[in-house]
Amino acid sequence: MQQAVFGRAANLKRGDFRGSAGEYFGIWIVNVLLTIVTLGIYSAWAKVRRNRYFYGNSFVDDHSFEYHARGMQIFIGRAIVFAYIILYNIVLTFMPFVGIALGVLMLLLLPWIVMRSLRFNARVTSYRNIRFDFTGKTWGAFVAIIIGGIVALFSFGILAPFASRWLYRYIFNNLRYGDRPFSTDPKIGSLYRVWLPAFLIMIVGMALGGGLGLLAYFAAADSASFGMDDDPTFQIVMAIYGVLIPAFLLFGIAAIFYRIGVRNVVMNATTLDTRHRLFSDLGRLRYFWILVSNLVVSVVTLGLMRPWAAVREHRYVVTHSGIVVDGELGEVVSSIQQSGSAVTAEYLDLEGFDFGF
Repeated sequence: MQQAVFGRAANLKRGDFRGSAGEYFGIWIVNVLLTIVTLGIYSAWAKVRRNRYFYGNSFVDDHSFEYHARGMQIFIGRAIVFAYIILYNIVLTFMPFVGIALGVLMLLLLPWIVMRSLRFNARVTSYRNIRFDFTGKTWGAFVAIIIGGIVALFSFGILAPFASRWLYRYIFNNLRYGDRPFSTDPKIGSLYRVWLPAFLIMIVGMALGGGLGLLAYFAAADSASFGMDDDPTFQIVMAIYGVLIPAFLLFGIAAIFYRIGVRNVVMNATTLDTRHRLFSDLGRLRYFWILVSNLVVSVVTLGLMRPWAAVREHRYVVTHSGIVVDGELGEVVSSIQQSGSAVTAEYLDLEGFDFGF
């Protein structure tokens, strides 16, 4: 099947994750302990250690990725956001109108923050000594994030595929590997095909939530008739919980199904240098099972199996991703190096901070 779609099967370079839960456990437990001891400050350096492990063990064509960020860059970005949130809450308490203005300002700054974070994370990532880059602008982020989010929200999710298309076109059409651009143009029809099952799950969730809400309300009313609780507030609270719990659970399931479907559509519609196509064949049911079972195991073991869960999920995503190369991947790298962009990328200025978006 893959051979029919992509031509020569040898050109499909699947990802390969070579890490193990045992190795990552040592990194994870030190990160957790130092983060607790430093009241969360070390979490920035913990992120660097975690990403370097996962990037360094993610291979394509027998070469791994590298993560070059420094903990201080991440710490400064988080400190800026944290300080702004504290200032916002203080001002909102004593000067509500000024606090509201700060909230609006944060909303307006969000596209710039996301753009800077995407650029930072691209520039601190390399493959075969060639750095990635991101050239997107703030206005593009505003359209993709703010306007796209509003369109999806006020259409009750019906126009979500359009919002997804705007978002991923903004990300991939501004992404570079050395001097070679990525580009994507996912078809709306394909996005709606992965949207439909998620939307149906949401509809079921709303119907189930409404039905359970009514049952909870009348059950509470019956208990009041037997003198158990005649407070009408109790009936309303039971009805609200009856609606929200199943609705949120099924909404979460729908979001996972939609996200994975969109990833497959977008990745398979994305090219590098107009010739080499990215690849993704994540199974939605399989990925959902991995997430649910990981959550159960992590809770039952009080978090001690979290490294196993993280490695298991990452391995599945990496091994079901790849690139279909027109020729040989080494030829692509050599071409970039000969153009001189690899040297430029190698010494890219790493100024900037990771704001956590």
